[in-house]
Amino acid sequence: MNSTELKQRTKQFALRVIRLVQALPKTETSRVIGRQVLRSGTSVGANYRAVCRAKSKADFLSKMGTVEEECDETMFWIELLGESGEVKMARLTPLWNEAEELLKIVVASMQTARIRNNPKSEIRNPK
Repeated sequence: MNSTELKQRTKQFALRVIRLVQALPKTETSRVIGRQVLRSGTSVGANYRAVCRAKSKADFLSKMGTVEEECDETMFWIELLGESGEVKMARLTPLWNEAEELLKIVVASMQTARIRNNPKSEIRNPK
């Protein structure tokens, strides 16, 4: 997956989070958790855009670390919405699955960047 595709995918994820928050029940619990999931869920795409402008490998890894954290945090808030009974798990599962897939992509990208940044790596320097 190239950076343009991942930019679009993280943006679509943010839009899905927005729609979820707009549809939450009007309870205090939903309002509090909704604000949290809205912040972290929309932050995934915004921070990934910053990754695409990284100035160095170290900057790339730092910014991707932020994307990883925000994605994981979003998964936490989604889990809380479901486990608290505010939203049925069946409605949350597709969004949670997308967050998990995005997290896996981010972690794999970071691992690849670390390997390629290591001058002793066999992948970078095949024998």
